[in-house]
Amino acid sequence: MKLLVTGGAGFIGAAFVRQVLSDHAEDEVVTLDLLTYAGNLANLEPVMRDPRHHFVRGDITDPDTVAAAIGGGVDAIVNIAAESHVDRSIANAAGFLRTNVIGTQVLLDRARRVNVGRFLQVSTDEVYGSLGPTGSFTEESPLRPNSPYAASKAGADLLVRAAHRTHGLDTVVTRCSNNYGPYQFPEKLIPLFITNALADEPLPLYGDGKHVRDWIHVVDHCHALDVVLRRGRAGEVYNIGAGNERRNEEIARLILDTLAKPQSLVHYVADRPGHDRRYAIDSGKIARELGWAPRRPFSEGIIAAIEWYREHRAWWEAVKSGEYREYYERMYGERLRAAARTAERPTCT
Repeated sequence: MKLLVTGGAGFIGAAFVRQVLSDHAEDEVVTLDLLTYAGNLANLEPVMRDPRHHFVRGDITDPDTVAAAIGGGVDAIVNIAAESHVDRSIANAAGFLRTNVIGTQVLLDRARRVNVGRFLQVSTDEVYGSLGPTGSFTEESPLRPNSPYAASKAGADLLVRAAHRTHGLDTVVTRCSNNYGPYQFPEKLIPLFITNALADEPLPLYGDGKHVRDWIHVVDHCHALDVVLRRGRAGEVYNIGAGNERRNEEIARLILDTLAKPQSLVHYVADRPGHDRRYAIDSGKIARELGWAPRRPFSEGIIAAIEWYREHRAWWEAVKSGEYREYYERMYGERLRAAARTAERPTCT
Protein backbone atom coordinates (compact mmCIF):
# COMPACT_ATOMS: atom_id res chain seq x y z
CA MET A 1 0.00 0.00 0.00
CA LYS A 2 1.21 3.51 -0.80
CA LEU A 3 0.02 6.16 1.65
CA LEU A 4 -0.05 9.94 1.78
CA VAL A 5 0.16 10.92 5.44
CA THR A 6 -0.53 14.60 6.09
CA GLY A 7 0.84 16.17 9.26
CA GLY A 8 3.38 13.36 9.33
CA ALA A 9 6.08 15.38 11.11
CA GLY A 10 3.85 16.05 14.10
CA PHE A 11 3.51 13.94 17.23
CA ILE A 12 0.80 11.49 16.14
CA GLY A 13 1.63 11.70 12.44
CA ALA A 14 5.30 10.82 12.88
CA ALA A 15 4.44 7.97 15.24
CA PHE A 16 2.06 6.61 12.61
CA VAL A 17 4.63 6.92 9.79
CA ARG A 18 7.30 5.19 11.86
CA GLN A 19 4.91 2.42 12.81
CA VAL A 20 3.59 1.75 9.30
CA LEU A 21 7.10 1.48 7.86
CA SER A 22 8.12 -0.83 10.70
CA ASP A 23 5.07 -3.11 10.56
CA HIS A 24 4.46 -3.30 6.79
CA ALA A 25 7.58 -4.12 4.77
CA GLU A 26 5.86 -3.53 1.41
CA ASP A 27 4.29 -0.17 2.25
CA GLU A 28 5.48 3.21 1.01
CA VAL A 29 4.72 6.52 2.70
CA VAL A 30 4.73 10.06 1.38
CA THR A 31 4.73 12.48 4.33
CA LEU A 32 3.31 15.93 3.70
CA ASP A 33 3.90 18.52 6.42
CA LEU A 34 4.25 22.31 6.47
CA LEU A 35 6.66 22.15 9.43
CA THR A 36 4.89 24.79 11.48
CA TYR A 37 5.78 25.20 15.17
CA ALA A 38 4.60 21.66 16.09
CA GLY A 39 6.07 19.89 13.06
CA ASN A 40 9.61 18.65 13.56
CA LEU A 41 11.74 16.62 11.19
CA ALA A 42 13.54 15.19 14.21
CA ASN A 43 10.35 13.21 14.85
CA LEU A 44 10.94 11.41 11.54
CA GLU A 45 14.69 10.93 11.93
CA PRO A 46 14.42 7.11 12.26
CA VAL A 47 12.81 6.84 8.78
CA MET A 48 14.27 9.76 6.83
CA ARG A 49 16.81 7.46 5.12
CA ASP A 50 14.30 4.69 4.44
CA PRO A 51 13.88 4.39 0.63
CA ARG A 52 10.17 3.67 1.17
CA HIS A 53 9.66 7.09 2.76
CA HIS A 54 9.50 10.41 0.94
CA PHE A 55 9.07 13.74 2.73
CA VAL A 56 7.35 16.74 1.10
CA ARG A 57 7.20 20.11 2.80
CA GLY A 58 3.94 21.85 1.96
CA ASP A 59 0.51 23.11 2.95
CA ILE A 60 -2.61 20.92 2.64
CA THR A 61 -4.65 24.02 1.77
CA ASP A 62 -2.67 24.43 -1.48
CA PRO A 63 -4.20 22.25 -4.24
CA ASP A 64 -0.99 22.26 -6.31
CA THR A 65 1.10 21.07 -3.36
CA VAL A 66 -1.37 18.29 -2.60
CA ALA A 67 -1.43 17.24 -6.26
CA ALA A 68 2.37 17.12 -6.39
CA ALA A 69 2.57 15.08 -3.18
CA ILE A 70 0.10 12.52 -4.51
CA GLY A 71 1.86 12.44 -7.87
CA GLY A 72 0.87 9.41 -9.90
CA GLY A 73 -1.46 8.23 -7.17
CA VAL A 74 -1.69 6.72 -3.71
CA ASP A 75 -3.84 3.94 -2.32
CA ALA A 76 -4.96 5.96 0.70
CA ILE A 77 -4.78 9.37 2.33
CA VAL A 78 -4.41 9.53 6.10
CA ASN A 79 -5.25 13.08 7.17
CA ILE A 80 -3.55 13.79 10.49
CA ALA A 81 -2.60 17.40 9.65
CA ALA A 82 -4.33 19.78 12.04
CA GLU A 83 -4.01 22.81 14.21
CA SER A 84 -4.83 21.06 17.45
CA HIS A 85 -4.30 23.15 20.58
CA VAL A 86 -7.43 24.51 22.27
CA ASP A 87 -5.73 27.50 23.89
CA ARG A 88 -4.31 28.67 20.57
CA SER A 89 -7.73 28.32 18.92
CA ILE A 90 -9.28 30.51 21.62
CA ALA A 91 -6.66 33.19 20.99
CA ASN A 92 -7.05 33.06 17.18
CA ALA A 93 -9.37 30.65 15.37
CA ALA A 94 -8.55 31.65 11.78
CA GLY A 95 -5.65 29.23 11.29
CA PHE A 96 -7.73 26.36 12.65
CA LEU A 97 -10.48 26.97 10.12
CA ARG A 98 -7.96 27.24 7.31
CA THR A 99 -6.02 24.06 8.05
CA ASN A 100 -8.66 21.85 9.62
CA VAL A 101 -11.63 22.72 7.40
CA ILE A 102 -10.33 24.14 4.10
CA GLY A 103 -7.32 21.81 4.11
CA THR A 104 -9.54 18.76 4.58
CA GLN A 105 -11.74 19.81 1.66
CA VAL A 106 -8.71 20.31 -0.59
CA LEU A 107 -7.57 16.77 0.23
CA LEU A 108 -11.05 15.35 -0.37
CA ASP A 109 -11.29 17.08 -3.74
CA ARG A 110 -7.98 15.64 -4.86
CA ALA A 111 -8.84 12.20 -3.50
CA ARG A 112 -11.96 12.14 -5.68
CA ARG A 113 -10.12 13.44 -8.73
CA VAL A 114 -7.46 10.71 -8.69
CA ASN A 115 -9.68 7.92 -7.32
CA VAL A 116 -7.86 7.39 -4.03
CA GLY A 117 -8.98 4.08 -2.59
CA ARG A 118 -9.52 5.24 1.00
CA PHE A 119 -9.56 8.47 2.98
CA LEU A 120 -8.93 8.21 6.73
CA GLN A 121 -9.83 11.32 8.72
CA VAL A 122 -8.09 11.39 12.11
CA SER A 123 -10.30 13.39 14.47
CA THR A 124 -10.79 13.88 18.20
CA ASP A 125 -13.25 13.10 20.99
CA GLU A 126 -13.47 16.84 21.61
CA VAL A 127 -16.04 17.13 18.80
CA TYR A 128 -18.52 15.54 21.23
CA GLY A 129 -18.19 18.32 23.81
CA SER A 130 -18.17 17.69 27.55
CA LEU A 131 -19.48 14.80 29.65
CA GLY A 132 -21.02 14.83 33.10
CA PRO A 133 -19.66 12.63 35.89
CA THR A 134 -20.88 9.39 34.25
CA GLY A 135 -21.18 7.87 30.80
CA SER A 136 -18.92 7.71 27.73
CA PHE A 137 -18.92 9.05 24.20
CA THR A 138 -20.12 6.59 21.57
CA GLU A 139 -20.12 6.99 17.80
CA GLU A 140 -23.80 7.97 18.10
CA SER A 141 -23.12 10.83 20.52
CA PRO A 142 -24.14 14.21 19.06
CA LEU A 143 -21.45 16.63 17.94
CA ARG A 144 -21.37 19.47 20.48
CA PRO A 145 -17.95 21.12 20.21
CA ASN A 146 -17.16 23.80 22.79
CA SER A 147 -13.90 25.30 21.47
CA PRO A 148 -12.95 26.75 18.08
CA TYR A 149 -10.51 23.86 17.67
CA ALA A 150 -13.18 21.23 18.33
CA ALA A 151 -15.66 23.06 16.09
CA SER A 152 -13.16 23.10 13.22
CA LYS A 153 -12.56 19.35 13.60
CA ALA A 154 -16.30 18.67 13.71
CA GLY A 155 -16.68 20.69 10.51
CA ALA A 156 -13.95 18.64 8.85
CA ASP A 157 -15.58 15.38 9.96
CA LEU A 158 -18.86 16.48 8.37
CA LEU A 159 -17.11 17.31 5.11
CA VAL A 160 -15.67 13.79 5.10
CA ARG A 161 -19.14 12.36 5.73
CA ALA A 162 -20.52 14.47 2.88
CA ALA A 163 -17.81 13.24 0.50
CA HIS A 164 -18.87 9.67 1.25
CA ARG A 165 -22.62 10.26 1.09
CA THR A 166 -22.65 12.58 -1.91
CA HIS A 167 -19.72 11.42 -4.00
CA GLY A 168 -19.24 7.82 -2.88
CA LEU A 169 -15.67 8.36 -1.65
CA ASP A 170 -14.45 5.54 0.58
CA THR A 171 -13.95 7.35 3.90
CA VAL A 172 -13.54 6.43 7.55
CA VAL A 173 -13.30 8.74 10.56
CA THR A 174 -11.58 8.01 13.88
CA ARG A 175 -12.12 9.99 17.07
CA CYS A 176 -9.52 9.41 19.75
CA SER A 177 -9.06 10.41 23.36
CA ASN A 178 -6.03 12.35 24.67
CA ASN A 179 -2.68 11.00 23.47
CA TYR A 180 0.67 10.98 25.28
CA GLY A 181 4.13 9.60 24.56
CA PRO A 182 7.54 10.49 23.04
CA TYR A 183 8.00 13.51 20.77
CA GLN A 184 4.79 15.26 21.90
CA PHE A 185 4.98 19.04 21.58
CA PRO A 186 5.25 20.52 25.09
CA GLU A 187 2.21 22.77 24.90
CA LYS A 188 0.11 19.66 25.65
CA LEU A 189 -0.54 18.82 29.29
CA ILE A 190 1.66 15.79 29.95
CA PRO A 191 4.85 16.94 28.16
CA LEU A 192 4.31 20.48 29.47
CA PHE A 193 4.18 19.21 33.04
CA ILE A 194 7.09 16.79 32.58
CA THR A 195 9.43 19.34 30.97
CA ASN A 196 8.48 22.10 33.42
CA ALA A 197 9.13 19.75 36.33
CA LEU A 198 12.50 18.75 34.88
CA ALA A 199 13.38 22.45 34.62
CA ASP A 200 12.03 23.17 38.16
CA GLU A 201 9.42 25.51 36.68
CA PRO A 202 5.77 25.84 37.82
CA LEU A 203 3.15 23.42 36.51
CA PRO A 204 0.20 25.68 35.53
CA LEU A 205 -2.97 23.75 36.42
CA TYR A 206 -6.22 25.21 35.11
CA GLY A 207 -9.11 25.87 37.50
CA ASP A 208 -9.53 23.36 40.32
CA GLY A 209 -7.47 20.74 38.48
CA LYS A 210 -10.33 18.23 38.50
CA HIS A 211 -10.95 18.16 34.74
CA VAL A 212 -10.89 14.52 33.57
CA ARG A 213 -9.30 13.17 30.41
CA ASP A 214 -9.15 9.62 28.99
CA TRP A 215 -5.48 8.93 28.16
CA ILE A 216 -4.09 6.61 25.46
CA HIS A 217 -0.48 5.98 24.49
CA VAL A 218 0.26 7.22 20.97
CA VAL A 219 1.49 3.76 19.89
CA ASP A 220 -1.88 2.22 20.81
CA HIS A 221 -3.63 5.00 18.90
CA CYS A 222 -1.50 4.35 15.82
CA HIS A 223 -2.21 0.63 15.93
CA ALA A 224 -5.91 1.47 15.94
CA LEU A 225 -5.48 3.85 12.98
CA ASP A 226 -3.70 1.12 11.02
CA VAL A 227 -6.50 -1.37 11.72
CA VAL A 228 -9.21 1.09 10.70
CA LEU A 229 -7.30 2.10 7.57
CA ARG A 230 -7.06 -1.49 6.36
CA ARG A 231 -10.25 -3.09 7.66
CA GLY A 232 -12.72 -0.40 8.75
CA ARG A 233 -16.09 -0.21 7.02
CA ALA A 234 -16.51 2.62 4.51
CA GLY A 235 -18.52 5.56 5.81
CA GLU A 236 -18.13 4.57 9.45
CA VAL A 237 -16.84 6.39 12.53
CA TYR A 238 -14.67 4.54 15.06
CA ASN A 239 -13.98 5.84 18.57
CA ILE A 240 -10.55 5.03 20.03
CA GLY A 241 -9.83 5.09 23.75
CA ALA A 242 -8.00 3.16 26.43
CA GLY A 243 -10.25 3.65 29.46
CA ASN A 244 -7.64 5.59 31.44
CA GLU A 245 -9.57 8.44 33.03
CA ARG A 246 -7.43 10.70 35.20
CA ARG A 247 -7.91 14.14 36.74
CA ASN A 248 -5.40 16.73 35.57
CA GLU A 249 -4.21 17.33 39.13
CA GLU A 250 -3.62 13.59 39.51
CA ILE A 251 -1.39 13.65 36.41
CA ALA A 252 0.57 16.64 37.74
CA ARG A 253 1.22 15.05 41.13
CA LEU A 254 2.16 11.69 39.58
CA ILE A 255 4.77 13.39 37.40
CA LEU A 256 6.22 15.31 40.34
CA ASP A 257 6.36 12.19 42.53
CA THR A 258 8.07 10.19 39.78
CA LEU A 259 10.69 12.90 39.27
CA ALA A 260 11.09 13.47 43.04
CA LYS A 261 10.09 17.11 42.63
CA PRO A 262 8.19 19.14 45.24
CA GLN A 263 4.41 19.29 45.02
CA SER A 264 4.73 23.05 45.51
CA LEU A 265 5.53 23.29 41.78
CA VAL A 266 1.79 22.86 41.11
CA HIS A 267 0.27 26.30 40.57
CA TYR A 268 -3.50 26.56 40.20
CA VAL A 269 -4.22 29.24 37.59
CA ALA A 270 -7.32 30.88 36.12
CA ASP A 271 -9.30 28.43 34.02
CA ARG A 272 -9.58 28.79 30.26
CA PRO A 273 -12.96 29.74 28.74
CA GLY A 274 -15.31 26.87 27.91
CA HIS A 275 -13.05 24.23 29.47
CA ASP A 276 -14.68 20.81 28.96
CA ARG A 277 -15.05 19.06 32.31
CA ARG A 278 -14.71 15.42 31.32
CA TYR A 279 -14.03 13.15 28.34
CA ALA A 280 -14.43 9.37 28.23
CA ILE A 281 -14.49 7.10 25.18
CA ASP A 282 -16.50 3.95 24.56
CA SER A 283 -14.31 2.03 22.10
CA GLY A 284 -16.54 -1.04 22.00
CA LYS A 285 -17.28 -0.70 18.28
CA ILE A 286 -13.65 -0.95 17.13
CA ALA A 287 -13.13 -3.83 19.56
CA ARG A 288 -16.17 -5.77 18.29
CA GLU A 289 -15.74 -5.13 14.57
CA LEU A 290 -11.97 -5.00 14.15
CA GLY A 291 -10.59 -6.79 17.20
CA TRP A 292 -8.52 -3.82 18.39
CA ALA A 293 -7.62 -3.28 22.05
CA PRO A 294 -5.01 -1.05 23.71
CA ARG A 295 -1.84 -2.82 24.79
CA ARG A 296 0.00 -0.38 27.06
CA PRO A 297 -1.32 0.21 30.60
CA PHE A 298 -1.22 3.85 31.64
CA SER A 299 0.86 3.00 34.72
CA GLU A 300 3.65 1.74 32.44
CA GLY A 301 3.22 4.22 29.60
CA ILE A 302 3.40 7.35 31.73
CA ILE A 303 6.62 6.21 33.43
CA ALA A 304 8.15 5.44 30.03
CA ALA A 305 7.09 8.87 28.75
CA ILE A 306 8.64 10.63 31.75
CA GLU A 307 11.88 8.73 31.20
CA TRP A 308 11.90 9.61 27.49
CA TYR A 309 11.72 13.34 28.23
CA ARG A 310 14.36 12.98 30.93
CA GLU A 311 16.68 11.28 28.41
CA HIS A 312 15.91 13.63 25.50
CA ARG A 313 16.39 16.98 27.16
CA ALA A 314 18.13 18.46 24.11
CA TRP A 315 15.06 17.70 21.97
CA TRP A 316 12.54 19.48 24.18
CA GLU A 317 14.83 22.34 25.15
CA ALA A 318 15.22 23.18 21.45
CA VAL A 319 11.46 22.85 20.91
CA LYS A 320 10.66 25.12 23.88
CA SER A 321 12.84 27.99 22.67
CA GLY A 322 11.88 30.97 20.51
CA GLU A 323 8.24 31.15 19.41
CA TYR A 324 7.14 28.68 22.06
CA ARG A 325 8.45 30.91 24.86
CA GLU A 326 6.41 33.81 23.49
CA TYR A 327 3.32 31.60 23.32
CA TYR A 328 3.91 30.28 26.85
CA GLU A 329 4.11 33.82 28.21
CA ARG A 330 0.85 34.76 26.47
CA MET A 331 -1.00 31.70 27.76
CA TYR A 332 0.38 31.29 31.27
CA GLY A 333 2.47 34.33 32.22
CA GLU A 334 -0.25 36.52 33.73
CA ARG A 335 -2.12 33.50 35.11
CA LEU A 336 0.98 32.37 37.00
CA ARG A 337 1.70 35.90 38.26
CA ALA A 338 -1.90 36.22 39.46
CA ALA A 339 -1.69 32.85 41.22
CA ALA A 340 1.54 33.94 42.91
CA ARG A 341 -0.02 37.20 44.08
CA THR A 342 -2.96 35.26 45.57
CA ALA A 343 -0.58 32.88 47.36
CA GLU A 344 1.38 35.79 48.85
CA ARG A 345 -1.72 37.61 50.12
CA PRO A 346 -1.85 37.54 53.95
CA THR A 347 -4.64 35.56 55.55
CA CYS A 348 -6.80 37.32 58.17
CA THR A 349 -7.34 35.45 61.40
